Order: sequence, then structure tokens, then C-alpha cells
Amino acid sequence: MRALLDTHTFLWWNMNDPQLSTMVKEIISDGSNEIYLSAASVWEIAIKVGKGRLLLPEEPGPYIASRMKSNHFSALPIQISHTVKVYNLPHYHEDPFDRLLIAQSQMEKLILLTINPEIRKYQIETIW
Repeated sequence: MRALLDTHTFLWWNMNDPQLSTMVKEIISDGSNEIYLSAASVWEIAIKVGKGRLLLPEEPGPYIASRMKSNHFSALPIQISHTVKVYNLPHYHEDPFDRLLIAQSQMEKLILLTINPEIRKYQIETIW
């Protein structure tokens, strides 16, 4: 399985948050799955930490890099084609980071691991 982590999923996984579903825990734990973290999520985390809306035990760069390495997550860069795809998405949800994750999920054929009900309105496969 190829899956894309929503930003909260990445954070909750690394914080052992009880809100993380059993299904998502199993998917992330299964070493045969390819798990991706988007540069959009990294950007979102950096912005939230910078504004004081998210606290991490260390600066975002080292925190994200070490957790990606220890969990064997792959980076998903933002391509121009991903950003253009956002234009074609219906406006069910206005969050720019989520809209970019939706576009990436569609274009890269990735299952999006998210609890967000707004994202589930789009024509992508989600699991929670």
C-alpha cells in the first residue's frame, strides 16, 4: 500500500496520540507499506511552530527529519503539477495545505490517512 500522511497523522503518530486509529497505526507499522510525508505538511508544521500554535520538543527541521528517518517515511516533494491540480478541485474545503494534499493524493495515487471529514468529500481514497 502507498499512503500519504495528513499533517495531524504524522504528528499524532510521533506523539503516540490516542486519537490515532488502530487501522492507521497498523498501516504505518507495516514495513511493506510505502508511507509518504508531503513537503506541504512540513511547511504547515513550520508555520504553526513559528506562530506558536504548535509545540515540538525541538526545532521543526531536526524533529521532522529524525522522525522521517526512524519511521522510514519518504518525502513527497511539491511539484508544479500538484499546485495546478488544486485549481480543478471543488471548493468543499478551503484549507490550502489540505487541498494540496488532496491534489497530491489524486495525482500520485496515494491513500490519504486522515481523520478530516472535509477531505473525505473529495474523490480520493482515505483511511481512518
